[in-house]
Amino acid sequence: MTQHPPVVMGAGLAGLTTALALAPLPCLVLSPAPLGEGSASGWAQGGIAAALDDADSTALHAADTLAAGAGLCDEEAVDAITAEAPGAVDWLSALGARFDREPSGRYALGLEGAHSRHRIVHAGGDGSGAEVLRAVVAAVRATPSITVLAGVRARRVVTCDGVVTGVVVQDEAGTTRLVPTTQVVLATGGVGGLWRHTTNPLGAQGQGLALAARCGAELRDLEMVQFHPTALDVGCDPMPLVSEAVRGEGAVLVDASGRPLVRDSLAARDVVARAVWEHGSSGAQAYVDARSAPGPAFASHFPAVARACVAAGIDPARDLVPVRPAAHYHCGGVKVDLCGRTSVPGLWACGEVASTGLHGANRLASNSLLEAVVTGRRVAADLRESGPVELAAVPAAPASDACAVPPEPTADELAALRQTLGRWVGVLRDGQGLARATTALQDEVSARGVTGTPDAQLVAMLVSASALARRESRGGHLRRDHPWTAQPALHTTVRLGPEGTLTTLRTPVRTRTEPVRTPA
Repeated sequence: MTQHPPVVMGAGLAGLTTALALAPLPCLVLSPAPLGEGSASGWAQGGIAAALDDADSTALHAADTLAAGAGLCDEEAVDAITAEAPGAVDWLSALGARFDREPSGRYALGLEGAHSRHRIVHAGGDGSGAEVLRAVVAAVRATPSITVLAGVRARRVVTCDGVVTGVVVQDEAGTTRLVPTTQVVLATGGVGGLWRHTTNPLGAQGQGLALAARCGAELRDLEMVQFHPTALDVGCDPMPLVSEAVRGEGAVLVDASGRPLVRDSLAARDVVARAVWEHGSSGAQAYVDARSAPGPAFASHFPAVARACVAAGIDPARDLVPVRPAAHYHCGGVKVDLCGRTSVPGLWACGEVASTGLHGANRLASNSLLEAVVTGRRVAADLRESGPVELAAVPAAPASDACAVPPEPTADELAALRQTLGRWVGVLRDGQGLARATTALQDEVSARGVTGTPDAQLVAMLVSASALARRESRGGHLRRDHPWTAQPALHTTVRLGPEGTLTTLRTPVRTRTEPVRTPA
């Protein structure tokens, strides 16, 4: 009987953390791009939220997270992940991540939207994601138990009798093969590339959600797409990000005449994004005014933002910086427990593709890199504890079906899809538009079949249908026709049937019941 190592899909921060935390146990990491490239983790300008100051506490961090999540957070998950935040920062520092520090040697802590304390650990001002990923990639390359297949991506999770038995992978030449395994970790990132305006890599099209949906996993709160209110609006695709930390240093959102657009430029992201969107709906331009905060020192504080501005002919120390909302982070995803287990035996998920319950309806700034590290380590701990299943004990998938994969969307199909989601499933939504988008997407899935529908269209249908089912406004989901917030708060849980039938349920939000377990 043969045992095969876990397969980790994705080489961003969550996936590589899982692989490192598994060492010295072997694992296989699938990296669609060269290692360290093409990951949203490396694009993150914001840092990692952690209660490290004497005036702060993990309880306050948890409270801020719950407030931003607008009633959809899993309180146990919030408690667990925020409690492990200081340890996650120290773990990354031990790997070699060069975080910004005070002259005393303590971490330099920044302030971002909806945080009640300075608790954002940065690296290189606004280069936190790149620095963290650099350190993690270096550690992976120095770890012999980790095998990285670059230029290879997962196209299908194979199951037999509802249990994972393998992964179909595809290389850049289009060749597919079956990799046997009974332990698969989804760490594939988000969905931002499905929207016309996004700050994500354009390849972020929800592939992990499609993989999970096709093998019967439960997906949760897919409608909760967070739009960052301040993407640099100079015609780039994807759009450079003007970090929230810029407003944390005193910059303000203004109109063309310099009048403030919002009372609090550091309010929760959904609040600020809505204000900027509504201002732009009449054709007006919104701006970030950073001329006096930090003013002439802008380039040294925020080098990535400064480079993007200079490339567009903008000097942030003298000019207003044009911005607009853009799809930035997916708060929903594959439903998992505190160990990262999905509803399918043998399938785990961590990072942005997962719905852990940390973000709820609206992610608190700089909780994403934190979640990637903490949940990646938790998944590794659970993999160690559960151990691999001997494949001889699991029936193999039929050979004729083993390597079937869905088609890729054409460039025209993808462009039309991005326009559809941008128009009908954007910052502000209504039932008529959502019904139009959902019906068109469901008709396409019905016509092409689940296996014949490209991942992008399948995921867009699931997101749109989830948004149509939530008849209220909460967090990142804003309905013109249902502007109120319903009580009690309920999750939107969906499951895709083999024939394309969609089961949608409204399920209760879990509250604290017992102390959470923290892995060693």
